[in-house]
Amino acid sequence: MIAEDLDTLDPDQLRRALRASRAEAAFKQAVIDKLTHENAILKRLKFAAKSEAYSAEQKSLLEETLDSDLVAVAAEIEGMQPTTKAAGEKQVPKREKLPAHLPRREFRHEPENTTCGCGTPMQRIGEDVAEKLDYQPGVFTVERHIRGKWVCKCCEKITQATVAPHVIDKGLPTTGLLAQVLVAKYLDHLPLYRQEAIFERAGHLIARSTLAQWVGECGVHLQPLVDALAAELLQQPVLHADETPVAMLKPGHGKTHRAYLWSYCTTPFNPIKAVVFDFADSRGGQHVREFLGLPSTQDRPGWQGKLVTDDFSGYKACFELGVTEVGCMAHARRKFHELWINHGSQVGEQALKFFGALYDVEREVADADSREARRATTITTGC
Repeated sequence: MIAEDLDTLDPDQLRRALRASRAEAAFKQAVIDKLTHENAILKRLKFAAKSEAYSAEQKSLLEETLDSDLVAVAAEIEGMQPTTKAAGEKQVPKREKLPAHLPRREFRHEPENTTCGCGTPMQRIGEDVAEKLDYQPGVFTVERHIRGKWVCKCCEKITQATVAPHVIDKGLPTTGLLAQVLVAKYLDHLPLYRQEAIFERAGHLIARSTLAQWVGECGVHLQPLVDALAAELLQQPVLHADETPVAMLKPGHGKTHRAYLWSYCTTPFNPIKAVVFDFADSRGGQHVREFLGLPSTQDRPGWQGKLVTDDFSGYKACFELGVTEVGCMAHARRKFHELWINHGSQVGEQALKFFGALYDVEREVADADSREARRATTITTGC
């Protein structure tokens, strides 16, 4: 508006024009602040990230995971097939003998009773020896399981002690060695190619393909435990859920695909400390709904408790199907922290003080032994 036009306006029109001008300026400033805020976040993400070359070791991680999955699937398929064999067919495991220099411990297994049913004492005519590879950190040993053969000359009957069950039928490793491989891989984050080198230094080389087969077999045998844990988890009234991206190798493509590991766990105050991980090839909300059994049916009622999550849209459909939404306070605090650290926002600073007071309350009730005690402490603090 030019100066000549302003001279012709009455005071009311001037006040309206001033208010409009101020509103426009405030709107533009808000847009500028928003863009500045987003730019600051992008810069922090950009300069905080470190790009790394795709090395042979990283590729090996993907390959060994694929090997484990292939063995697990093969074991499941084998478990569904009939166990009958064709006449004359005999499966002989082909494996190299364990090195003679490894220390050996003998375990002798004999029948509890060596008297035949006819009353004649049985005579020992031989034995079967099965060797299992065991491992204690840094040291390989061999367990020699010796099962004596006893025969009754009167009845021409042979008896032996039964073979103890093993995780891998007719397999080489003991349960201790299998536990070592699994704990090192999933808890200590030691990929199989590194474990291969560690075992070679300990005196016996185990190919990573063999280690991958062991991991796959163990996964199949542990699945019933996972299913039971998930069923127990879905009996709890409050759960936490989150998802994190993982790289998944796509066979035939020569590159990785972004998959997701969904995690579900009980609250810190729940006497049952349970966590279940559910792998999915995408971030679609159907995966969390499938895990929670939603939507409910008459034959299969879905979970209807309180779900603590961030604001990811994939969970929203669950809240329309009977699940109660509980927002994550840490995620809410993060937005105010970004306002304060990037722009010195007084609103953000005040909000952080409020969050700090809530965290103080959480620390005070952390040692309370019941819900009523925690509630009483919260009321006492005025929250």
